[in-house]
Amino acid sequence: MHAPSRPATTNRRRLNPFLRTVDALSMAAGVVAAAMLVAAVAITCQMIWVRFVLNGSTVWQTETIIYLMIGSTLLGLSYVQRQRGHVYVDAVLIVLPRGTRRLLVAATLGVSLCVVGAMIFYGGELWHLAWARNWTSDTVWGAPLWIPYLAIPVGLALYFLQMAADLYAELTGADEVLVVEYPPGADAGRDE
Repeated sequence: MHAPSRPATTNRRRLNPFLRTVDALSMAAGVVAAAMLVAAVAITCQMIWVRFVLNGSTVWQTETIIYLMIGSTLLGLSYVQRQRGHVYVDAVLIVLPRGTRRLLVAATLGVSLCVVGAMIFYGGELWHLAWARNWTSDTVWGAPLWIPYLAIPVGLALYFLQMAADLYAELTGADEVLVVEYPPGADAGRDE
């Protein structure tokens, strides 16, 4: 398994306005996701203080922490995709020539776009139902569920957009989405 260590942005990628915009959106989503994680940690500390120091009850904290963690994961998908942070197995890729690797990357991104597109549709439908029918959680707090459910279509749409940008970058040669780093001593001439 391998995660590349090279910088995620090339000069040709920076020159393309579409790719720059999608990259900026993914970076902003990463910042929001990180802030959500920090908020979840802060609320956890507050909950511990209220429960064990003040000997009080907590009504909204546990549920909020769960929603923040799930939302952070969904909103962070595009950032992780942009940073090439998803782990992949490169055992087969090492032996493939560059053209075949590019074809495999395009096919993989195409299938992934179809799957994520379906998830966006059904996630949007779930969010709309929660909003239109005013669904609330079955807890004492009774949080409106459309708020945490909104992270599903938004996070997946950002992920879809980043994968579409990666596919575009790969097909136009603006960036190489999947970089294979050969082990020391391996024949790097396979890329020719």
